[in-house]
Amino acid sequence: MSPPASIAIIVNARAGAAAGHAQIETELAALFRAAGHAVEIIVLRDGDDPGPAARDASRHAAIVVAAGGDGTVSSVAAALVDSAAALGVLPLGTLNHFAKDLQIPLDLEGAVAVIAAGHIRAVDVGQVNDSVFVNNSSIGIYPSIVDAREALRGQGHAKWPAMALATIRVLWRYRGVTVSIDVDGHRRSWRTPFVFVGNNEYEIDGIRMGKRTRLDEGALFVYLAPRLHAYQLPLLLAKALVGRARRSGDFEIVPASELWIGTSRRKRRRVAVDGEVRRMTTPLHYRARAGALRVVVPQA
Repeated sequence: MSPPASIAIIVNARAGAAAGHAQIETELAALFRAAGHAVEIIVLRDGDDPGPAARDASRHAAIVVAAGGDGTVSSVAAALVDSAAALGVLPLGTLNHFAKDLQIPLDLEGAVAVIAAGHIRAVDVGQVNDSVFVNNSSIGIYPSIVDAREALRGQGHAKWPAMALATIRVLWRYRGVTVSIDVDGHRRSWRTPFVFVGNNEYEIDGIRMGKRTRLDEGALFVYLAPRLHAYQLPLLLAKALVGRARRSGDFEIVPASELWIGTSRRKRRRVAVDGEVRRMTTPLHYRARAGALRVVVPQA
C-alpha cells in the first residue's frame, strides 16, 4: 500500500472554471504527475463544506489545495489556520480575489506549477467571533444584497442578473446601520450604509481598487461611509474609479489589530464573511491573526 500523497486537493466541482472541466479530476492528476507529484484528489459533492475534508487531509498532507473560488479557499484556509499544513490555491472561481492578491497565476497550469515548486509564506487572516476570513467581512448593505439575490435565484434568476437586480432594489430602500466601534478603549459611533473590514489594507482608488499589496501587516482596516446614504454609493464608486474616493471625505478608515463592533437594537446581525452571510451575536469581535496561515505562493 502506497503512503498518502503529500498534496491533497479539495475540488469544488461547481466553481466557475471547474464547471467547464468535465474531467477536472483527471486533468489535475495529469498536471501534477507531469510536475513530479502524486496527489490525493477529493471532489466535493453538491453542498459539501470543504472544511472537514481539509482538516482530515491536513493530518497527512503537507499541502492542502483549495480548487475553487474564494468561498472554497476561505473554508479550506479556516481549517488550516495554525496547522502544519500549507494552503495551495487553484483559482477556479469567478473572482479569485485571494489568488490575485498573492499573484498566483489564474491559469490552471501556472497555478499547478506554483504549488509544485512549494515556496511557502506566512500570511495573516482575520477573525470575527469564531469565523476566519482571508479577504474581508462586512455588515450593512452587502448582506442585505446577498439575501435579496438568493431570493431572486430561488425564483429562477441566474446568479449575476439576480445580483444586479438585488443591488438596484436594495440601494434605493436600505436605510443604513448604526454602529459603535471600540478600538484600544476608544469608542466612536456612526450611521453608515456599510462597515467593511479588510484583512490588511485595500486600495480604494483607481484601477487597483479592491486589491491588496500586502497580506502580512498584521492589521485589519475598517471602511465606512457615514456621510452617505445607500443610494449615493454608485457616485462613491465613480469617485473611486477616477482616484478621488480617499480625498472625497466620504470614507472613515480605521486601522486596528483588534476591535469590537456593536449595533443598535439587534443582538443577532447578518454578517458577510468572505462573501458568505451568517448570523452572529453582537458585539462582533474582530481580530487580526498575524502569520497564522501558511500559503504556497510564487517565489518571486
